[in-house]
Amino acid sequence: MKLKVGDRLPEAVFLDASSGQPVEMPSAEVFAGRAAVFAMPGAFTKTCDGVHLPGLVRAADAFRAEGIDRIVVISVNDPFVMDAWGEGSGAKEAGIMLLADADGSFTRAVGMDFDRPAAGFFGRSHRYGMLVEDGVVTWLAAEENPAECSLTAADAALDAIRGRKASAAT
Repeated sequence: MKLKVGDRLPEAVFLDASSGQPVEMPSAEVFAGRAAVFAMPGAFTKTCDGVHLPGLVRAADAFRAEGIDRIVVISVNDPFVMDAWGEGSGAKEAGIMLLADADGSFTRAVGMDFDRPAAGFFGRSHRYGMLVEDGVVTWLAAEENPAECSLTAADAALDAIRGRKASAAT
């Protein structure tokens, strides 16, 4: 399956270590309501840590003002790394959930995995953003190159969500 608008997301279990211990988070809970979801190749990597996540932290209140129930960042990392990343970046304080797809099963199930041996990346996630409404993808943007962050940046995602809202109102 290659992820696309209209897809119902597969069942998956993510790991959240924000309480100090890994806790399973079923996808039905993560994707309930309206969730702005961003998948990133790796915690603490140059583009993810220096560009993508900081933009989401700055825009967290704007997402909520658009009726987003939760902002979720998913990466193929272990839950303790994701927790440390959330703590160090201010994402936890901003109310952003950082979840581990520790074994990459969700990433593979939606066809968004890639390998880049020269960077030490195996089974990592492409960079993409999506609006998920009750488990169904209603907006999706994926970067051609996982080192880039333009289509999936916070401002671009907010513009897309606002555009969907405006077209639904007319």
